[in-house]
Amino acid sequence: MRTFNSEENKDWPIVWRSAYELLEKSYGSSGLLKAWVQPLVWNEMTTEGGEIHVSFFATTPTQYDYVIRNFKDRIESALEQITGSKCKISLVQNSEINTNTAPFEPKTAEVLLSKDAHSEPKITSFSTQSRVLDDRYTFDTFVVGSSNQFAHASAVAVAEKPGAQYNPLFIYSSPGLGKTHLLHAIGNYVLSQKKNAKVQYVSAEQFGNELIVGIKDKGDMAAFRRKWRDSFDVLLIDDIQFIAGKEAIQEEFFHTFNALYSSRRQIVVTSDRPPKDIREMEERIRTRFEMGLVSDIQPPEIETRIAILKAKAERDDLYLPDEVATLIATHVKGNVRVLEGFLVKLQADAALTGTEISLEMAKNLLQIRLPEETPESSVEQIQAAVAKYFHIRVQDLKSKERTQNIASARHIAMYLIRKYTPLTYQEVAKFFGGRDHSTVIHAVKRIADSVETDPELNRIVTAIQSSI
Repeated sequence: MRTFNSEENKDWPIVWRSAYELLEKSYGSSGLLKAWVQPLVWNEMTTEGGEIHVSFFATTPTQYDYVIRNFKDRIESALEQITGSKCKISLVQNSEINTNTAPFEPKTAEVLLSKDAHSEPKITSFSTQSRVLDDRYTFDTFVVGSSNQFAHASAVAVAEKPGAQYNPLFIYSSPGLGKTHLLHAIGNYVLSQKKNAKVQYVSAEQFGNELIVGIKDKGDMAAFRRKWRDSFDVLLIDDIQFIAGKEAIQEEFFHTFNALYSSRRQIVVTSDRPPKDIREMEERIRTRFEMGLVSDIQPPEIETRIAILKAKAERDDLYLPDEVATLIATHVKGNVRVLEGFLVKLQADAALTGTEISLEMAKNLLQIRLPEETPESSVEQIQAAVAKYFHIRVQDLKSKERTQNIASARHIAMYLIRKYTPLTYQEVAKFFGGRDHSTVIHAVKRIADSVETDPELNRIVTAIQSSI
């Protein structure tokens, strides 16, 4: 049996941090994680018979019971995804543990929570103190490349002179490309220059959740408005697209925006798409976003992906051979979280086996997690999966047949190929009987727009994706 104590092996809190981030994706900005899981303190990890055993300290009997009953399976699943091995967790009660030593703060708005063992935590009042930002996310740790250079420069300009220019700043990109990193970097820089500055980071979902609480308890609406309209010098809101279609939330956000903007306080928001493409967002809000600076982040090119891996390895005091960084960067494209996730898995494998990261180790992991494929083989897999779902032949997708069933299948196949391969519209068109690339552009846009609003189409696309 091999034991890794958190005091002796500094790598394992990094693994726990990565696992916690997976939990955040499942729970969103729910206060449940902050109330019960975030205060857990990492104790040690042991390996025996190919299975990993992780223990945490719980600070109260209530926390111990609640985590075991409600979070045990999810924590084990998250750790298994990070380590690639079967994991079991156990809790040790220790009331003397200082919960300030928890690995990191989750990205949720500050609220006061009640902890009743027989009910979920409830928001009981609103805090107006500045949010404690994640100090891992700074401009110094943000790797700049041609894909994100403009967004980075815009964020730096805003941080240096908040409220003076580029207000609001709107940053958009696909998930996992660094939007949240830049939000925290802005806040951290502002606080480094002015310690008493009031900076608030919040997700759009949490903003909405606090509003709902205020509406339920009419006495709290005044506190809600004081907090969001009068308490902050810089407001950083993540994933603003989540307020789309929610009339009451958009109404409050509109007035909050106006109050901050008119008093020259800085507003920075992020989204997974540009303002004009956020369906069901009120026009008056969309135009206010567009009156500032709108900046996007594109997927990183291979040189930037290599630099990101090397930078993370350096931060984690990890030896990463150049050929390993190049191999991972060649195979993992588009999402920085996935890119760094492979490095975390290599880190875990190296710690478990007591060896250094090697090219062979990286090849083995990539073969398990991400088989090597050419774009052509990916196209064939996607076409086959779509044809199977619609009970048609692959040849039908390439034909000139325009019946509704085949046309819909063809459009979905084009959309998925563009989503999961690096092929251009013109290159995709060649796989569908040599059609014009404008046909592919139209098909991809049609599916991308409809999948957000059509539940049945979303179900079909999700089912096909799962089968690929």
